[in-house]
Amino acid sequence: TQIFNSISSVLGQCDFITCQLYEYHFIKEQMSWDEARAYCRENYTDLAKVFDLKDMRRLQDSAQNQTEAWIGLYNITGGANRRWHWSLPGEEYTENKSCWEDGEPNDYGGIPENCVMTKDKCVDVPCTNTNQFICYNETMKNNKTFHLNDKENKTWEEALNYCREKHHDLVSISNPEEQRWVQERAKNASTPFVWLGLRYSCTLDLWFWINDNRVCYERWASGGRNEDCDMSAAMTTGGQHEWVSQKKNETFNFICIKH
Repeated sequence: TQIFNSISSVLGQCDFITCQLYEYHFIKEQMSWDEARAYCRENYTDLAKVFDLKDMRRLQDSAQNQTEAWIGLYNITGGANRRWHWSLPGEEYTENKSCWEDGEPNDYGGIPENCVMTKDKCVDVPCTNTNQFICYNETMKNNKTFHLNDKENKTWEEALNYCREKHHDLVSISNPEEQRWVQERAKNASTPFVWLGLRYSCTLDLWFWINDNRVCYERWASGGRNEDCDMSAAMTTGGQHEWVSQKKNETFNFICIKH
């Protein structure tokens, strides 16, 4: 309850704008980059991805002149030949010097500065610094927002009931884009698999999504589909994030659709 109330109070401090197909939320709470990313992934899609300089100006406007804020750009390599990536979907940042402040990125004072915040442009700073931050949602582009429960292991039916009680439903995947977003969530799981909302029906002799959608897109691992009566589908949390059959009384983390 204490944590929930804390999160609620933070949410109450958000400023909201709509930018193209993305919703941006400015959060006034001070957090490290890792803490900010965890918060954004829990409540939205991720730390903000800046799509162009127009986005940068819109983000500055949304921050109400509080111009120092984390965005989802970080370095994963270190050393002289640093490469920058967006937090989600993990794609590499296409180097664009016009987005950086003059002289940035620079590891000022020889201290590793592997995370990025906005001022008028991008500045690299130590990831342990605390700043306000900007989250974004893709809900206008993709009507699903995904939530990974990595704190509890449940059977398939327990996961289904939990998602329907606490959120909307156990996750379904209908296209490669949704697969990509779900697998990014799955990377943070604490179990080797996460449950999907896909099960096998002996009566109908077919796989079906529990939201009654047809299985139009598939990502089965080679030899991973076992059509026994007590089977449901799970995604591997490492490797290629393919689907495999698992007995529904096994216990794993799971991913819910939030709305």
